[in-house]
Amino acid sequence: MTTLSTLKKFKKDGTKFTCLTCYDSMFARMMEKAEIDTILIGDSLGMVVQGHDSTLPVTVNDMAYHTANIARSNKHALILADLPFMSYVTLPEAVANSRQLMQSGAHVIKIEGGSELCDLITTLAQAGTPTCVHLGLTPQSVNVFGGYKIQGRGDEAADQLLADAKAVVAVGAALLVLECVPAELAKAVTEAVAVPVIGIGAGADTDGQVLVMHDMLGMAHGRVPRFIHDFLTDERNSAHSIEGAFALYQQSVREGSFPTEQHQFS
Repeated sequence: MTTLSTLKKFKKDGTKFTCLTCYDSMFARMMEKAEIDTILIGDSLGMVVQGHDSTLPVTVNDMAYHTANIARSNKHALILADLPFMSYVTLPEAVANSRQLMQSGAHVIKIEGGSELCDLITTLAQAGTPTCVHLGLTPQSVNVFGGYKIQGRGDEAADQLLADAKAVVAVGAALLVLECVPAELAKAVTEAVAVPVIGIGAGADTDGQVLVMHDMLGMAHGRVPRFIHDFLTDERNSAHSIEGAFALYQQSVREGSFPTEQHQFS
């Protein structure tokens, strides 16, 4: 089974690792066969499962339900679960909601934000709950950003993101996710912190990569972000199957053939 210690060893050894979103038992079992290293029960389920326009309507009960589906069905991957929008505004609320997700089968709780999360991270760490902090483009703050935009461009923004990364790691964050930030900045953050860093649209120099499962199976709707690759129809997927797509993703990340320059931002 993949643990946080496994991912730390991967980082130390320079071994790239994988993460995919997942929401149900069947896909969780397929990912187990493909030996996907980590699974994220993302609040992206609001869009790809529930049909909402954003992640904002997702509830803690929704997250707990889907987390339990995965935990029953995959014993290989480290399981990360999102605390959804407005579910961790106060410490008591955050602790209670984290407990619900951990009791549903999560191994790590993922939260969005920067140094303002330090008190929460410390409290959860003291209670035995590891956190993964999501920096860069944080979908729960899409209305603050004014849309889905690249983050960390310009010296001031880059310095702030790097400072936030260092701050949350200093108080106990176990993992970081960087979304839609310039590849050079993602590389700097990855080298500056001791914990594993997972990227999406953040270049090839992060320790791991994450994609939304539906996107990497060619099921993205509307404008397809540049960091997505369709592994289902990739000619290297000789089985032409979903399991083959998962296995090809695992292989591609591990060997360093994904992502490429075309999938990153500058």
